[in-house]
Amino acid sequence: MSRPPLPPFTRETAAQKARMAEDAWNSRDPVRVSLAYTEDSRWRNRSEFFQGREAIVEFLTRKWAKEYDYRLIKDLWAFDQNRIAVRFQYEWHDDAGQWHRSYGNEQWEFDEHGLMRRREASINDIAIKESERRFHWPAPGPRPADVAGLSENPL
Repeated sequence: MSRPPLPPFTRETAAQKARMAEDAWNSRDPVRVSLAYTEDSRWRNRSEFFQGREAIVEFLTRKWAKEYDYRLIKDLWAFDQNRIAVRFQYEWHDDAGQWHRSYGNEQWEFDEHGLMRRREASINDIAIKESERRFHWPAPGPRPADVAGLSENPL
């Protein structure tokens, strides 16, 4: 299976890969998201370490069962050959109705077929008021073209 764009990345293809990841994660479909990763993909997400598509699906299912109305924006930070780094923000609320904005960065490594074989994510959460939300498109679903990315929406 191949997942274009393929490495080595250019600025344009790395940005395209980041946007494709953003759109997939905004679908909140764990199986769809998992297909962008190798069968044995290794992950570090916050303090969790795991490997493989099945573990990815289990992790994302747990995540989105508690992060309601999740909306994510990713922004290309750097790239080289088969690696991409992104920064991101996402907003969500818990079952008590408290809104949060999560800030983070990810480092990605891809195989020759364009599948991610390694993902490392560092993430911090802050509680926000609903009036402080920045991301207001219908969820789940991709960010509309008229909603600015992080480079237009500073931290």
